Amino acid sequence: MLGRESDVDDLIQEVFLAAFRQRHQVRDPLALRGWLATIAVRAARKQLRRRRLRSFVGIDALSPALELRDTAMSPERRALLSRVYATLDRIPVEQRLAWTLRYVEGQKLEQVAQSCRCSLATAKRRIAAAHGQVQTELDDG
Repeated sequence: MLGRESDVDDLIQEVFLAAFRQRHQVRDPLALRGWLATIAVRAARKQLRRRRLRSFVGIDALSPALELRDTAMSPERRALLSRVYATLDRIPVEQRLAWTLRYVEGQKLEQVAQSCRCSLATAKRRIAAAHGQVQTELDDG
């Protein structure tokens, strides 16, 4: 969801710290996965908004594009993924999260809506808006 490998460790720590603090809220063990996904989405949203603010005020030294460390990846695929994540960095955070959950994480629409704490219709709108922008970027390139 973040597009930067360097942010993943921070996100994982934040998610598990929040989960530990809120563990008393889990009543149904079968709901644990969805509950953790919701916490992860909230933490990712917070990180993406902080990143956007830092970039806006000029204190984010890292490139907003995806950090690609997979040396086995072809240069063409690396360039394509970099363009996709650069596009995602320019769209609203809520749309980015919904699109990433759907197309990168492979969640069903209902799961995306639950993770993003929005209605199914809102999740679909967010995904469609983000998908339109990603498609436009890919078609232009």
